[in-house]
Amino acid sequence: MNILLLGATGQIGFELHRALSLLGDVTAPGRDKLNLMDEVAVTSFLHSLNIDLIVNAVGWTSVDGAEENPAAARRLNTELPQQLAQHAASYDLKLVHYSSEYVYSGKGTSQWQESSIADPLSVYGKTKLDGDKAIQESGCNYLIFRTSWVYSARGSNFMKTILDLAKKKARINVVADQVGSPTAARLVAQITAMAVHRQLQSGLYHLASRGHVSWHRFAMTILKLAQDAGEELILQPQNTHAISSAEYITLAKRPLNSRMAVTKLEKALNIELPSWERELELTLNEYLEK
Repeated sequence: MNILLLGATGQIGFELHRALSLLGDVTAPGRDKLNLMDEVAVTSFLHSLNIDLIVNAVGWTSVDGAEENPAAARRLNTELPQQLAQHAASYDLKLVHYSSEYVYSGKGTSQWQESSIADPLSVYGKTKLDGDKAIQESGCNYLIFRTSWVYSARGSNFMKTILDLAKKKARINVVADQVGSPTAARLVAQITAMAVHRQLQSGLYHLASRGHVSWHRFAMTILKLAQDAGEELILQPQNTHAISSAEYITLAKRPLNSRMAVTKLEKALNIELPSWERELELTLNEYLEK
């Protein structure tokens, strides 16, 4: 299988590059080779390749930044997926794409289903939803994985931010009324490779760790695991102060409820996804061993 991987330097993309190499030859152009903001350049590049599968791990991921740069966010989150989907449909290729729980309104406490009505709160969420719709309407063979609260042992993410702060500060404030499912980039890549290998039926799936947690409890768990691993921290878990979203002002509104049901994917692949606690321990240990 000849695979085109876009976004290989990101958290999910880095893990995908390793996982997909088991399935075939992976072409992963960097920014110096392909300007994804340039529609003409992308079209030319796509036509120059002989590929069977496109895996798109590209995205404008700065939620607040999307409010300030809506055109750039739309190019990467909506127009690029649409372009890839149209190419996949024309050449009978499969497309794998990653979306977000930010497409939902964040209301209530129930888990979001793949069939739940999308009602995004931010430019980021709207551009991700429009990208999903463009792929679904293209007629291509696709897998859209909506994931949540992604982190890894590399790149910028919540786990690493908390650990950095823990070596500098004795007390921090963390939002406690936003609840979701922290998901390791490694897990996303592993499940993607499995889904491609097993030829998972085209469609939209939620891909996240089992269980849910607030950002506040997530931070406390990160600190406790780091302490158990022998890390010397200034910040103690009990000194993470719980605050509300109203007390933490951001440019873009965040969903309070990011709980995601994952049973559709589990049934389709005949697996049980791991808990967020188990994945956190594995990822934290990987980071600390560097």
